Amino acid sequence: MTNKLTIETLINSTMATHDFASILGQKSQSIRKAYALKGEVMGIRPIKLPNGKLRWPTEPIVRLLKGEAA
Repeated sequence: MTNKLTIETLINSTMATHDFASILGQKSQSIRKAYALKGEVMGIRPIKLPNGKLRWPTEPIVRLLKGEAA
């Protein structure tokens, strides 16, 4: 069985910018601005979709919330 990256897999393993911002207690625009300036937010780099939207990987976010290195 091959591990193909599908849109369903991507959506299940990532979150939207507004969800990521909410977890951090920030506004979505603050997250977008930080990404635009540094290419990352708290050591986490998003996946940029063809439509320009960002999807944030959940695994490093969970590690960040646990106090581990992203």
